[in-house]
Amino acid sequence: MEYRELAVLYDRLHSTMSKLEKRDILAEFYKKTPSEELGFVVLLSMGKVFPEWDARELGVGPKLLLEALSSVTGRSGASIEKMVAKTGDLGETTEQLLAGKAQTTLFQEVLTVKRVYNTLVEIGELEGSGSQEKMLKHLKGLLLAASPREGKYLVRTILGQMRVGVGEGLVRDAIAASFGVPVELVERGIMLTNDVGEVARVAREQGEKGLQLVGLRAGRPVKPMAAQSVRSVEEAIQEMGGGEVAFEIKFDGARVQIHKLGGELKVFSRRLEDVTHALEPDIVPSVLKALKVRKGIFEGEVVAIDTKTGRPRPFQDVLRRFRRKYRVEEIANEIPLEIHLFEALLYNSKELITLPFYERRKILESVVEPDDGVEVAEQLVTADPGEAEKLYKRALEMGHEGVMAKKLESDYFPGVRGKRWLKVKPLLDTLDLAVVGGFMGEGRRSELIGSYIVAAMDADTSELEPVGRVGTGMDDSTLMELTRLFDQLIVSRVGKEVVIQPKIVFEVGFEEVQRSTKYKCGYALRFPRFIRVREDKSVDQVDTLETIGRIYEMQRGRRRGG
Repeated sequence: MEYRELAVLYDRLHSTMSKLEKRDILAEFYKKTPSEELGFVVLLSMGKVFPEWDARELGVGPKLLLEALSSVTGRSGASIEKMVAKTGDLGETTEQLLAGKAQTTLFQEVLTVKRVYNTLVEIGELEGSGSQEKMLKHLKGLLLAASPREGKYLVRTILGQMRVGVGEGLVRDAIAASFGVPVELVERGIMLTNDVGEVARVAREQGEKGLQLVGLRAGRPVKPMAAQSVRSVEEAIQEMGGGEVAFEIKFDGARVQIHKLGGELKVFSRRLEDVTHALEPDIVPSVLKALKVRKGIFEGEVVAIDTKTGRPRPFQDVLRRFRRKYRVEEIANEIPLEIHLFEALLYNSKELITLPFYERRKILESVVEPDDGVEVAEQLVTADPGEAEKLYKRALEMGHEGVMAKKLESDYFPGVRGKRWLKVKPLLDTLDLAVVGGFMGEGRRSELIGSYIVAAMDADTSELEPVGRVGTGMDDSTLMELTRLFDQLIVSRVGKEVVIQPKIVFEVGFEEVQRSTKYKCGYALRFPRFIRVREDKSVDQVDTLETIGRIYEMQRGRRRGG
């Protein structure tokens, strides 16, 4: 299949706002795609190269793309930046640049989807000395072969900003429509495999029966289920029907997913990154010893402990452990870790996610033999707010975040934030949001990015929609550190405004959600405040507009006394 066909698809998707039309356009395209290319065509139709379970990233920023464009077109980097400042889109700028160059090109090789995909995968696998030069060579090769329209979408794919309004939900519906299988089975398949391309192949080749056989695999991470926030343990009990609720300490650490297969153990972060090597000195051998099961998938919280006080160390210390690639024993001695297991998803060959939580908990307790630094998270099952409040206060006194409330009868939905789990903590309302832009500061801060535009995810389109401008909560040293962090991610700068490639997630505190015409989504955060960078979260895991809308409605209910 020629990449030209995919570029035409993107244009068609961009030209309509109708979800039904988009679904039909995608379904028609998937149907005509050769079977051997279907997996990566489905991924590329969403603007992705790697499936969700695969933590590889392209690692190509705007500056490297500008260098490649400059080399291919003969235009200076400065002149290209001026064009980007006008268009606000490096993809559109690429289309204009290649259109000007195309007039002098007599012979141009045909760019295939397979070549584009394989080249992007190669780029994602490059690391170490000379990797930037190799990336540049690959980028130039693609851009030299690309037509103006192809170049636009190549660049948008690389930057992760497709602007065609296609999210996982639309792709799910299109797969079902294209191959005549139930949407529910496609959704289940995506949930369990974290791979829309694989699910599309199974739907085409094996149909409904094949999709029914799709399941969890030890060694392949799934998206963690997330919790909604409530303000008190009493509210949590009420939300869950007023009966008994399981309360657990919400640890101040990093959530991990443990995969055991025989004598091998893999540990994945919340971002689905493999952090096994970083935890080899302590967590890996301890968990291997503690888990009395041949194969399984479990979840827990890794906490850094101050050996002198027994209290948790800052969350950032856990991330320091995760990031360390060399001399891991050295930092393990400096920052010892312990793990509190709280969930079981796979037990030998039995999937547990459809079982009620209390049954999953029993299985977890039966297969874990507490060992040095490994234990099952403490749990209190009660309908009494007073008893739950005691655990909550004790958790805070221990230096942890609060408590989790879990519905005893609830199943487990990977990647879904709902009311099966609720979190109670004393902090102001917070959201995890992607940084998509910013403004340079004033006076002595004129060379620093002084405020940031943050965005939530539109779950229907997978597009990021701005909801606020964050300019408080950052001192000079933090502003300097953040400016350095974003330096390679700046797509364009017009006056004081900068456009930023969305790669970084901020935790943002706010007073309330307001209705606003300032942003397209119709919401804005009142008094947003920077809390921290969420290094443990990817942009795909930021809060959604649905969550923001729900917070707005809850606020209205409280004001009405409801």
